[in-house]
Amino acid sequence: MYVCSCFGITEKQVKEHADAGACTPRQIASACKAGTDCGGCVRAIQAVLGRGTCPRRELLDRKRTPGTAADTTTEAAPGTAQGIAPGVAPGIPLPDAA
Repeated sequence: MYVCSCFGITEKQVKEHADAGACTPRQIASACKAGTDCGGCVRAIQAVLGRGTCPRRELLDRKRTPGTAADTTTEAAPGTAQGIAPGVAPGIPLPDAA
């Protein structure tokens, strides 16, 4: 059955791309252009992908769940940007140590 009539992409082809690692409609679009013309097939692609196991999706889910080993979110000190030391303005080069 055709999922994307604009590019002639079948459900079988979408499943093959998913088996090869494409876990989202955007990744499917990168692999075969399905969903990039009229967009009418994006929901059908989502339905084919479902919520099956996907290594990338599982990593993302773990990053979003606080308290897991893969939780990479950290609290920045008040008044500082994440990853920038207090008193250092982003984009301004530091003087060379002499």
